[in-house]
Amino acid sequence: MHPNRFARTALRCLSLCLAMTASAAVAQTTPGFTPEWVQRSNEIAYKVMDMSAKFAPEFVGQMGISGYDEEVFDLRENLYERQMAVDEAKIAYLNELLAIEEDPRVRQDIEIMLQATRDNMETNTVNYERVLPYGNLTGLIFAGFNGLLDKQVPPERQRGALVRLKKYTGLAEGYDPITELAKERLTERMGVPGLIEPFIGEVEQDLERAPVMIEGLNALFAATDLEGYEEDLALLAGQLTAFNAWVTENIVPNTRSEAALPRELYELQLRNYGVYAAPEELIRTGQVAFTNIRNEMMALAPLVAAEKGFDTTDYREVILRLKDEQVPGDQLMAAYQEVMVALDGIIEQERLVTLPDEPARVRMATPAETAQQPAAHLDVPRLIGNTGEFPEFIVPNLQPDEDGNWPTSDYAFPAQMWTLSAHEARPGHEMQFTSMLRGGVSTARALFAFNSANVEGWALYAEAIAKPYMPLDGQLLSLRARLLRAARIWLDPMLNLGLISAEEAKRVLMEDVVEDDLNAQTEIDRYTFRSPAQATAYYYGYENLQALRAQTELRLKDRFDQREFHDFLLAQGLLPPEVLSKAVDENFVQPRLAP
Repeated sequence: MHPNRFARTALRCLSLCLAMTASAAVAQTTPGFTPEWVQRSNEIAYKVMDMSAKFAPEFVGQMGISGYDEEVFDLRENLYERQMAVDEAKIAYLNELLAIEEDPRVRQDIEIMLQATRDNMETNTVNYERVLPYGNLTGLIFAGFNGLLDKQVPPERQRGALVRLKKYTGLAEGYDPITELAKERLTERMGVPGLIEPFIGEVEQDLERAPVMIEGLNALFAATDLEGYEEDLALLAGQLTAFNAWVTENIVPNTRSEAALPRELYELQLRNYGVYAAPEELIRTGQVAFTNIRNEMMALAPLVAAEKGFDTTDYREVILRLKDEQVPGDQLMAAYQEVMVALDGIIEQERLVTLPDEPARVRMATPAETAQQPAAHLDVPRLIGNTGEFPEFIVPNLQPDEDGNWPTSDYAFPAQMWTLSAHEARPGHEMQFTSMLRGGVSTARALFAFNSANVEGWALYAEAIAKPYMPLDGQLLSLRARLLRAARIWLDPMLNLGLISAEEAKRVLMEDVVEDDLNAQTEIDRYTFRSPAQATAYYYGYENLQALRAQTELRLKDRFDQREFHDFLLAQGLLPPEVLSKAVDENFVQPRLAP
């Protein structure tokens, strides 16, 4: 999800991500199996997380830290000052430990946590000093309840939602309505001169989607065994509706018409997502990659056309023909499950990576989940103290119209299902998070080192290693997905630096990447106001992994085994690129080169 700006500073150190939505903090689930150094590192990490948990308890609870299911995020006064004081205390605590720690692995984890805290402080400060703290309050509340009331969460934990409801509404003693606190925080900052106002397109879209998510709250509670929530939930729905009317009256007139960010804020966004390159470098990388991938598609399209009997060889027209092969919504899950079983067979036969013991899971989102997150994504369960919950691949909800006709969707044709499943399920995100859940990766390497570049980079790399074994039409759509990621890495910075218009960027997406109007506009929204800079992380992280593999393969020659290499990468968690490269050299390459 894309966190609300009210909570963004509190959540930054907890590594919430947008668009995908989840971060990972992991403890080995088999008693007695966790290495001693991992246990010590995790104890430090849990204390550091606990220090900030009070600012965003809903999402700490989703990660698996106990004791926060009944709590609500903090919008009381002096929020920034209190957050900075906590971060300063974290740094003092971590520096004390670093001074006496002897195990190099624990030291490395402490340094990761220190860097994450410093980054968080910088982000908090820049946003406090430069940005009006508008955010999608309805979406944030929906996301918190959606995580707590998930079917995989035990009923005894779900009961915390009843207490949380009373705290949100102000019915609990000592609590004010969350909507009133949000108004106070916005109002006190609206008087500060020079703050960057929210983009009008973002605010209008939030308001448009709010009724669906408010109705989605009713659906979430109705799907549980909880009782006695109806009056409190109706009160919260009324408060949110009134808050959104207040936003319409007070925030909409005080918005900016252009989405582009000042350069310093955009570069900060890049770093937050793990992209350490100048915008101009990203633009050059992306444009070269875009041209090369498009050439590959031009060469492959005639083979797909011949196999399918199409009377065209233009890759754009071939893709449009493939999109016509729509699977009805009531058959969609079976179709995805079939593709995922086939991918498991490919992974095993071609020795791409070691498969987990349990199968990957897929389900269709609810309408409210689709409004809150319209793209396919992986839903990650609690990750600290996980006792068997699984990540789930979530496909956007499709519903027939009044005449019973299913809508055309980029998620509902077979050629697309191959690369989407490889990205979100296996060998992509699902395998990455399952490996951390079951493998005893330290929390620092899974959570504090988390960023979009090392998560999305792996998923795009996973598409690439599976692509040669897909059907020809699946290969063409896999290249199209890579073309989109290459487009992102140059369109996103160009839009934010004012080097291209939104209309021209949308034309590129629709004509060259063959996105439909809705998906192309969703991309533009993503680059300009939903999560500027995040979309660059896919290709940036992918290139880092491809470079690391090339270096490793060239050094090991016939001693290189890709399954061993990929297993090793997954076992490291989400290390920063330079730390991962060092780990590969010292613990993977050198032992294999030894006589």
